[in-house]
Amino acid sequence: QVQLVESGGGLVQAGGSLRLSCAASGRSFSRYHMGWFRQAPGKEREFVAAETWWSAAGTAYAESVKGRFTISRDNAKSTVSLQMNTLKPEDSAVYYCAASSRTFSRSQGEYDYWGQGTQVTVSS
Repeated sequence: QVQLVESGGGLVQAGGSLRLSCAASGRSFSRYHMGWFRQAPGKEREFVAAETWWSAAGTAYAESVKGRFTISRDNAKSTVSLQMNTLKPEDSAVYYCAASSRTFSRSQGEYDYWGQGTQVTVSS
């Protein structure tokens, strides 16, 4: 069992930066693949970024955020972060972190545990 709590959301102007953090509690955090997803009003939740349990093994990003967002994890601190640069109004959404015990995936169905989400609003 893993509990996830996101923080770091807020209001930022277009072109600005935010850093989201997700703190995990429970056992064996280092064995979970971690992902970030987001959901804007009226839209389905979508994949943003993911990192394997062994961070050196790889990361994946949605095309819309590639080159602007960076996912990273600190297994010693049981945290995963999402550095978001050059933010755009279309990045506004509730951001969720998620953990998968099974596979490194862009599919939210593969994730077992979810945080409550943190709101990111980018003004134009």
